[in-house]
Amino acid sequence: MGLGRTSTAGLVLAAGAGTRFGGPKGLARSADGTPWVVAAVRLLQAAGCAPILVAVGASAAEVTALLPDEARPVPVPDWASGMSAAVRRGIAAASATPAQALLIVTVDTPDMPDAAALRIRARASASALVQADYDGRPGHPVLIGRDHWADLSGDLRGDRGAGPYLRAHGAERVDCGDLWSGADIDRR
Repeated sequence: MGLGRTSTAGLVLAAGAGTRFGGPKGLARSADGTPWVVAAVRLLQAAGCAPILVAVGASAAEVTALLPDEARPVPVPDWASGMSAAVRRGIAAASATPAQALLIVTVDTPDMPDAAALRIRARASASALVQADYDGRPGHPVLIGRDHWADLSGDLRGDRGAGPYLRAHGAERVDCGDLWSGADIDRR
């Protein structure tokens, strides 16, 4: 099923403390002053995602205050246990919606073009497992069909996110290297 046929929720992972970065990335801003979390929400909007969920943990109140009205914060009280907690809480929030797929981006990819999210979302279905690929390196966005949400939630551990599940279940890798580098920002 292509874009527009499968309802797809969006999830921004913005719950971490950003220890290598020097502070929570959910509070980071681009040179023009745009909060990265706002850029991520806009990207998911451009891809046609609804609802848009934002996993918040470290500095949750401050990150939530930056969110546009169309984004819904998803509290991650166990955020310190790693990325898996944010993904698990995001899946739980998406499960309460009619969405059949979940498009996931990290807050630390403010340079991601809308085209990357659109390319991955175009493969949305309830059974989809799709991951962007950048010159042989897996990256974001990631698309998880509803059929996988329960199993993935049970498989998540620590700070490793969905990567092991995607590899073990043969996720489709979609080349997005022609669109941008796929690099996240770990240091200021």
